[in-house]
Amino acid sequence: MTGQARVVVPNPLVRDDAELIEASRSRPERFAEIFDRYFAEIHRYVDRRLGADAADDIAAETFLVAFRKRGRFDSAQGSVRPWLYGIATRLVSRHRRDEMRRYRALARVGVDPDSESHEDRVAARVTASEAGFRLSAALADLARGDRDVLLLVALGDLTYEEVAEALDVAYGTVCSRLSRARRKVRAALGDPRGREGGEEIHG
Repeated sequence: MTGQARVVVPNPLVRDDAELIEASRSRPERFAEIFDRYFAEIHRYVDRRLGADAADDIAAETFLVAFRKRGRFDSAQGSVRPWLYGIATRLVSRHRRDEMRRYRALARVGVDPDSESHEDRVAARVTASEAGFRLSAALADLARGDRDVLLLVALGDLTYEEVAEALDVAYGTVCSRLSRARRKVRAALGDPRGREGGEEIHG
């Protein structure tokens, strides 16, 4: 059987990210291109963890921190995406109480405590499912490191390698945290794979 070489198509954004960061060290205005490219994505991630009000401030702070620390960015990493998610996740951790309050409120009544609309509250009560309550409770009960890994994968759509880079942990740590978080969430949702010693998924 004749083997065929796998053709790897390089992602131009990866090289471009590193080049933009490098250029912004002498021409700070170039950093605006990084902001334009990733702000909506980072804002969406924070919004889904803490709500819209917090997302405005934390997403903006993420890019302020990144701008100030751009001289420390390792261009060999290529994409700034995991780096930005790592900054955002660390900023979210400062609001852990707010995140826990949000999950526990959702677990109790299916209502986001930051929602100001009476109609939204009523609609949430009508449409929220029991699974949604249990999922929110399960997320609230996860250890912070496990929750960060799970949500970076689920909300940020990061690869395991990107999560490891974002959180500055080993790849194996990402796998074990994600496996543990998935098992606990499955158990909370009544999935038999959530039983201790049950099937664990690493991909």
